[in-house]
Parts: sequence; C-alpha cells; structure tokens
Amino acid sequence: MPVTVRVPTQLRSLTGGVGEVAVEASTAGEALRALDALHPGLAERLFEESGSLRRFVNVFVADEDIRFGAGLETPVAEGETVSIVPAVAGGA
Repeated sequence: MPVTVRVPTQLRSLTGGVGEVAVEASTAGEALRALDALHPGLAERLFEESGSLRRFVNVFVADEDIRFGAGLETPVAEGETVSIVPAVAGGA
C-alpha cells in the first residue's frame, strides 16, 4: 500500500533533493527499506549493522514515535506518513 516517507534536509542529498517519497509498505521498517531501494545509501545512515535504527534517528508514523510502539514493525496504513527525524543535541 502506498505511504509517504518524509526525508529530512540532512538526507536529501541522497534523494536528489526530494523531501517526500512515495513507497509501498505496510510497516515502518518496510517503508525505510523501500526508500533505500529507491535511493541507495540511506540504509547505512539509518540502520546499525544489526538492523536496528541508529540511536540518533527518530521515526514517526502519524506523529507517533515508533520506539514507543512496535518499533520497525509498527503498522503503516495506506496514505499515512512516515517521518524520519534526526535527533538534535547541543546547546548551552
């Protein structure tokens, strides 16, 4: 089923500058892997070698952080949006 993946500015060099990509997926993990299939190189920025999300990568499905749900197995309904949000740190 088609879903939209929102790509943050920091990763858009890998998508040719595109901020939203439509993919076929039924889970958050499938959406991210489909995104990498269309735009190779994203997976190494998003995933650890073990296959888990990198610590500084947050993923939301319909505004819900997948880390507090089923993780990469979080279901994604047709038409929903999966957002990749890099963690922000720093400050004084």
